[in-house]
Amino acid sequence: MTDAALIDSIKYFHRAFPTGVTIVTTTVDSQPYGLAVNAFASVSLDPPLVMVCVKSTSSTYQRLFAEDHFGVSILSNEQARVAQVFAQSGVDKFSQIAWSCGNSGVPLIDDASAQMEFTVRSRMPAGTHTIFVGDVTRACAFGRPPLVYAAGKFYDGGKLVPLD
Repeated sequence: MTDAALIDSIKYFHRAFPTGVTIVTTTVDSQPYGLAVNAFASVSLDPPLVMVCVKSTSSTYQRLFAEDHFGVSILSNEQARVAQVFAQSGVDKFSQIAWSCGNSGVPLIDDASAQMEFTVRSRMPAGTHTIFVGDVTRACAFGRPPLVYAAGKFYDGGKLVPLD
């Protein structure tokens, strides 16, 4: 298999894996920054650790190195437009959406399904991305169904059918 064919196969593989839609945020010199990230996961509950992966070419990437406090907002099923705003580069994203400051001063997306704040424990380069591992300092869920992303489309996580 050629390198290009392998990359295409990997992309197709990833499209088969549904994920929640998260917005990772930070503040540098009182200015909010953020981007849409689907590589988010729990690492440990004891101690409470999470990880996010951010591509080094992202316009927000350098700001994530400038600060040690991040926010993660899991978007609700009614926030596909917010996901589209944060998928853009080079625009004032925060003027287009409703948000509030968390306890650590990081921006958090209003009306999200859930919000979390964390302090960066480590940054590990991994190919085109960096893995940020953080100590969770605050987490809350609001009972709103999540926005789900799969095969290049958004879905309403509240309309999933249980298989019990």
